[in-house]
Amino acid sequence: MGENETSGAVEENRRLLRVTACGRDWELERETDLESLWAAMTTFSGPDADDERIPYWTELWPSSLVLADWLYERRDLLRGRACLDLGCGIGLTSLVGSWIGARVIGMDYEMEALRYARRNAARNGVPQPGWAVMDWRRPAVRSGSFAFVWGGDVMYERRFAGPVLDFLDHALAAGGVAWIAEPSRSVYESFRSVLVGRGWAGRCVRERNVAALYPQAVPVPVRLWEICRA
Repeated sequence: MGENETSGAVEENRRLLRVTACGRDWELERETDLESLWAAMTTFSGPDADDERIPYWTELWPSSLVLADWLYERRDLLRGRACLDLGCGIGLTSLVGSWIGARVIGMDYEMEALRYARRNAARNGVPQPGWAVMDWRRPAVRSGSFAFVWGGDVMYERRFAGPVLDFLDHALAAGGVAWIAEPSRSVYESFRSVLVGRGWAGRCVRERNVAALYPQAVPVPVRLWEICRA
């Protein structure tokens, strides 16, 4: 493995994923009854019934491993600071943040994701982050609440660009920083265009090839972006 590669090997036992990150092992419980989750997508009703509610949260994505290591390397900076995990899923980067002493809120669109994230904090012996069901289009946090916001693989549709930046503008404190890890998708360029047009700055601070979490021919090229107001 080259120096620019991150090990992403996952030991999978259906409901339980075991992964090494930040110099320790993690066990992550997840939902495996995907049939029921897909069925729930078709029966959902409410003001956002037209949203695609694909259960991406049940997986652990390569971007989260790169982001987790990045947070761990900055543990002295993050310790005691108010931080938000944007789209936390089953919780790995929220758990890392809490483990290193940050004051973390993990938010997700899906209540079921947070149930697993809470169990995963207990399973791994880390202090429980705060957990919040939240839609980034309707932020339920006070303006300027967070010194740091991070997210792994949240920019997978072009339509997210404006709402995500609106959320960052609302949630980040003056001088605050966001870190977004993504698997080198072209859709991220839409987000970069919105950034520039609205007076934000973004720079790539890390590029890593992550060994495939599940069997595939090539590693996943993950980029991590640091975003702040210009």
